[in-house]
Amino acid sequence: MTMSVEEKLGVNKFFVNEGKPHIEIDPNYPDMKEKLKLVKACPGGLYKLNENGTLSFDYAGCLECGTCRILCLGTVVKKWEYPESTMGVEYRYG
Repeated sequence: MTMSVEEKLGVNKFFVNEGKPHIEIDPNYPDMKEKLKLVKACPGGLYKLNENGTLSFDYAGCLECGTCRILCLGTVVKKWEYPESTMGVEYRYG
C-alpha cells in the first residue's frame, strides 16, 4: 500500500508547548522573496502568505528539520531552537 506524504505526516504525534514557541517569525518582514522561500521550502507546509502580504506560521506542526533556520534565520525567522525536552514531533511512520 502506498501512502502519500500527507498521510505519513498525519500519523506523527506533536507535543506542543503552547506558552513557548520554539520558532518566532517577523510576519511583517518587508522582503517578499524571503517570505516566499519559507512558503515554498517548509516540508510541513506551515508557512502561509496572507492576502495582505503578511506571513503566518503554525509552529505546532513543526517537523524540526531546520530548513527555515538555514534559509531565513536573521531575516524573517527571528528565533529558532529545538523544543524543550519531551516536546516537539514524535515520528510514527518511516
